[in-house]
Amino acid sequence: MNAPVRSPFFLENGEAWARWRDRKLAARARSADELVVEVRDPRALTATERAELVRRCRRDNMAIYASPVTGPDKAIVRRVGEQLGLATLDANFLSDEDGVTSIAVDPRKSGAGFIPYTTHRIRWHTDGYYNPPALRIRAMLLHCVRDAARGGDTALLDHELAYLLLREADPSLVAALMREDALAIPARTDDDGVARPEAVGPVFSVEPGTGDLHMRYTARTRSIAWRDDDATRAAAARLLEILDGNSDCVLRTRLAPGMGLVCNNVLHERSAFEDEPGRERLLYRARYVERIAGTGGAWTEAAGA
Repeated sequence: MNAPVRSPFFLENGEAWARWRDRKLAARARSADELVVEVRDPRALTATERAELVRRCRRDNMAIYASPVTGPDKAIVRRVGEQLGLATLDANFLSDEDGVTSIAVDPRKSGAGFIPYTTHRIRWHTDGYYNPPALRIRAMLLHCVRDAARGGDTALLDHELAYLLLREADPSLVAALMREDALAIPARTDDDGVARPEAVGPVFSVEPGTGDLHMRYTARTRSIAWRDDDATRAAAARLLEILDGNSDCVLRTRLAPGMGLVCNNVLHERSAFEDEPGRERLLYRARYVERIAGTGGAWTEAAGA
């Protein structure tokens, strides 16, 4: 099934785009505080709590819950996912046996070059940018068990707003990043051969059937290959300027114990941090193939479709 022709994310749909753009900018959250929903227990959301999380995800593609549940319990993130209609976990090779990943400093993983398991900054990205199209990551959850002694802040940008800012600057920038070969992630090899094949695809794409916008992106400069032309290089450079600039569309927060991020795989980055004995940063992460239930086709409200 083809995506709806009135989706504002197709460059040819100027009228739908103009309506969506104006309403998106008027409705968007102005601070991370506007994303927060107080919940009693994320493992057992009330109907009102769930509705408020979904409402924010329809508006901003993300929400943050804050709860008094601070103990280490990996069932939390799975239960939150289930309540939001997320069923298909991306059990990648770095995740734990249950498909949920424990994000903490790990000398074995960091020694192999995996930055999330260090104290270093993680640059802007969407999760699973190296996955093949059949395993596209549409939703991601983070739950904080322990925050760092210092640092470890999170910056967030709704990928629809990143698209909007680029398209407002020059539609040709978006066109370049929608090419099927805009961004390639080279194959990863290990002692047994090819551990993960090369992944080639667009940065922005429109979901078949719903017309939703999907984004795959990383700001890292190693182990990626942009399409070798001036248009793609210009688009990638302008996108990075937006991410590293002072746009008020970027929301900044720090997840404290008991807090969690639920999102339709928005752009995010983590600042460097410092641990102290007895206070080692620990977050649980789950990645899903589905979008958060109730958020598919949310663009139709703003575009008047």
